[in-house]
Amino acid sequence: MNSTPQGAPARLLVIGADAAGMSAAHQALRTARTLGVELEVVALEASAHTSYSACGIPYVASGEVGEVTRLVARTAEQHRAAGIDLRTGVRVTRLDLASHTVETESLDGTRGTLAFDHVMVATGAAPVTPAWALHDGHLLDGVRHAKTLDDAAAWAAALEPGQRAVVAGGGYIGVEMAEAALRRGLQVTMLTRSRVLSSFSAETTARVAAALRAAGVDLREHSEVRGLAHEDGRVTGVVLDDATVAADHVVLAIGVVPATGFIDDETLLHGRRRALHPDAFGRIDAADQSGIAWSAGDCCEVIAESGHRTFAPLGTHANKAGRQAGENIVRSIAGLEPVARFPGALGTSITRFAHGDVHVEIARTGILDAQLSDAAADLAWDAVFLTTEGTTATGYMPEARPIAVRVGADRTTRRLLSVEIVGGQGAGKRIDTAAAVLHFGGTVDDLAWMDLAYAPPVATAWEIVQIAARRLAERL
Repeated sequence: MNSTPQGAPARLLVIGADAAGMSAAHQALRTARTLGVELEVVALEASAHTSYSACGIPYVASGEVGEVTRLVARTAEQHRAAGIDLRTGVRVTRLDLASHTVETESLDGTRGTLAFDHVMVATGAAPVTPAWALHDGHLLDGVRHAKTLDDAAAWAAALEPGQRAVVAGGGYIGVEMAEAALRRGLQVTMLTRSRVLSSFSAETTARVAAALRAAGVDLREHSEVRGLAHEDGRVTGVVLDDATVAADHVVLAIGVVPATGFIDDETLLHGRRRALHPDAFGRIDAADQSGIAWSAGDCCEVIAESGHRTFAPLGTHANKAGRQAGENIVRSIAGLEPVARFPGALGTSITRFAHGDVHVEIARTGILDAQLSDAAADLAWDAVFLTTEGTTATGYMPEARPIAVRVGADRTTRRLLSVEIVGGQGAGKRIDTAAAVLHFGGTVDDLAWMDLAYAPPVATAWEIVQIAARRLAERL
């Protein structure tokens, strides 16, 4: 079925107007001009905001970034000026691939139906709201996520010196929001069900936990929240098994899940997260609808270094995968084979916690320890790990800060599997060197012998990442 009358432009419908969706929309228009394809791009966005950096929200909350609008990379008006029919405040309630239509609902309650020739699903991820956080089905005053620009503005306005903040969740956003609250002069308690930054190894997270506590965070790992104390509709505390932690504010930073609730085609949804699984070209075709459905971004699981699917909700992946899908969509309309491939994710990530005299950067790339059991069984890997300590600069320089590098490699093939870094200012971005080696399937020896830059204020003659790789190589 083709929903477009003969001779009319092909219609690409983009659901979601943030990183992946707008990258796909603009690339589709560029490719259409190059190939001479008549294309109409309609984009639907449930909120009022487009193309913004959710990763910047903690820095608005902390006051380091003064205006929420600075997080917006491209406004709705700029998208429209580029030729995209962008409609904000419009939510898709159902995707029907068989009829090439979506059902929609506007903020004023108006319902409608919109046809398409190709559809790009880029709805991102929704924050997890645990049952204990709800009172009569709603969040109490003082309790909110850190996911949207509205959240950013609300936290910036609400946090005041002397108040008490409880951060529920010890992932990246949790750590960054703890920093934000400290910078604003609040007392901060962080609650985690397991370890802080639990995707890292235990020895790495132990160093992070020590830094948080040194900065004044009351970190309570392995804590289970049972509910909230409240008075007159406002939160007053967080109830644990053995205590109630007083709170003026509660940050919900427990994680996100793919926003795919409007999709009722079970063949498209996978695993407990109900995520989409696009191929390397961005296609998520149902068996009987080849070539019309595409996706990228945080509503998807991506291929990891191990070859397994993993959930890695990061703007870096969303922008790249969206751009490549946009090109392939138009090539498909033109009757050409897709050529732009998204190579998958290495799991490269980085964050920072800084307050007072404490500054720690944490970064990783490669296969998580938790993924290694499955990967080892499938790929016959025999992973070996070694942690090496050093400094970020030559020891006699005042810039020198402690750094620890944990390297993992396969004993037989010597293939580099993962690197974790935790250390002072200047430590974290060293992870990109390891990511480059992983990207090209290199070995621990490749990492050890790369030609990297050296000057006393910024590195040691043997760069610490290379020392760590060399020491592990010697043990294989």
